[in-house]
Amino acid sequence: MTIHIIETGYFKLDGGAMFGVVPKTLWQKKNKPDENNLCTWSMRCLLIEHGERRILVDTGIGDKQDEKFRSHFEPHGEASLMGSLQQAGFEPESITDVLLTHLHFDHVGGAVKYDADKNLVPTFPNATYWSNEVHYNWAYYPNPREKASFLKENFVPLKKAGVLKFIDVQKDDLEWLPGIDIRFVYGHTEAMMVPIFHQGDHTLVYCADVIPSSFHIGMPYVMSYDLRPLDTMREKGRILEDGVDRGHYLFFEHDPATACVQVERNDRGRIAKGADVDVEALFQ
Repeated sequence: MTIHIIETGYFKLDGGAMFGVVPKTLWQKKNKPDENNLCTWSMRCLLIEHGERRILVDTGIGDKQDEKFRSHFEPHGEASLMGSLQQAGFEPESITDVLLTHLHFDHVGGAVKYDADKNLVPTFPNATYWSNEVHYNWAYYPNPREKASFLKENFVPLKKAGVLKFIDVQKDDLEWLPGIDIRFVYGHTEAMMVPIFHQGDHTLVYCADVIPSSFHIGMPYVMSYDLRPLDTMREKGRILEDGVDRGHYLFFEHDPATACVQVERNDRGRIAKGADVDVEALFQ
């Protein structure tokens, strides 16, 4: 199993929403906001070479939304989904699978594009896209709190094209492929999928929005976007405890600078950020 980090650029979100109940006097020391209280966040994906399969995990925000939408989130940076894939040596046609952790626009926006005739089509023409039926239905019939994050143009065309398949939701971790487990979590949104990669002595947890950044390792740091913050804390606690006790590595989708770390217990008994990890060097 070989892993490549795929950077898709940055966007901005309100600092208070991203850090929840934590006071600004504390969180602004971690990620300094601009004059509009917006903080910069990455949209970092993974590409996994697994035998003959080329599996992309999440797709960033994409580039098909109009300027009004983009003005709210200010996507920026030199990196892009297509550019980073090409830099890693992959063309869109070579991607065999796209695993979508959940269907919020900053994770699934790049899954669909406009073709030359302005039709919405899958970005990766030879890929099977993976979600789960519980989450898909949740996104298709959104609650008022999440409605603005579930944009049907990002995922309905996948189903219409016949390229979307569902992974069966289970209570326990599911072995999806040899060396790749899926965990279903419910704090951030309904039945979000957390992929976990095992190779030899190494285990990598793609934290998605359970722990969006290294700034969110502290237990009170839970996003206001989360539907069930107490569930997030429980789910996060499990990941962090395994990180300390079993040496798992944690991969962050939204951290503006840090992609992957180990965690450790500090002298106060709390779990804290440890050493940075070169995940591409570990999984090759």
